Amino acid sequence: MTSGSEGGIALPRSIRKNWDLYLLILPVVIYFLLIKYLPMYGIQIAFKDFSAAKGIWGSDWVGMKHFVRFFNNYQFWTLIKNTVGISIFQILLAFPLPIFFALLVNEVRGKWFKKSVQSITFMPHFLSTVVLVGTVMAFLSPSTGLVNNVIRAFGGEPIYFMTEPGMFKFIYVFSDIWQNMGFSSVLYIAVLAGIDKHLYEAAMIDGASKLKRLIHIAIPCLIPTAIIMLIFQFGSIMDVGFEKIYLMQNDLNRTSSSVISTYVYEIGLLGSQYSFSAAVGLFNSVINFVLIIIVNQTAKRVGGTSLW
Repeated sequence: MTSGSEGGIALPRSIRKNWDLYLLILPVVIYFLLIKYLPMYGIQIAFKDFSAAKGIWGSDWVGMKHFVRFFNNYQFWTLIKNTVGISIFQILLAFPLPIFFALLVNEVRGKWFKKSVQSITFMPHFLSTVVLVGTVMAFLSPSTGLVNNVIRAFGGEPIYFMTEPGMFKFIYVFSDIWQNMGFSSVLYIAVLAGIDKHLYEAAMIDGASKLKRLIHIAIPCLIPTAIIMLIFQFGSIMDVGFEKIYLMQNDLNRTSSSVISTYVYEIGLLGSQYSFSAAVGLFNSVINFVLIIIVNQTAKRVGGTSLW
């Protein structure tokens, strides 16, 4: 009884003692409650025929009707293929490059040059998606684009990059690499900067070359962080960015650019099929949830590093 009473008193005392810390975290807690958890109340419309006049509670339950409709939709496998295909391609290319870039930057000894490279590669991250897509379209324009001007200079015919379905995935991923590689490498650079210098000194005394120090010291120190980031990547594999794809999308490349996020926007907001779009979005979230659990457990068993 005494220990239980003491345990019950401990929390209020802790709050009174550290009230300023709890006050500091309060806005974050409120943010997550209002923006992340409260909207989950609306998930139930995925199992209803939602009517604005009846409201969420008054709308009729229809069970799995909207999910079955989505699974039987002629676009279902195209949407899955495009969404997963773009995500996997992005992981294969865009995920390892920031690690490689961080290793290169870490080997640079000139502080001025090192900071300049970091700043230049860091800046594109702050471009808005609209500006980025506009820049990509300007560079790839068949009439005035720099890329097609170079092709013409070598005697080739201009290529309509933005209308070629087969080109869409490459344009999306490589533009993402250009925009986010510098920003994504910051975390890895910080990890490398925190490595004990005595490890490098001991390796140098033992006669280890730069390559061996890289393989046996730098890379092993990066692996735990890289695994955590990879788990996050797989946990959002079905969440290909809507805004960028929607801006790059046109009628000619739609067979390769239609993904779940754009489909939900088209049927939900433009088509006013709120229950159906909620069902599609819920299916998307469930797949991500299952994937992050599977990848986390796999990483825990194989490498001993995991989110939980």
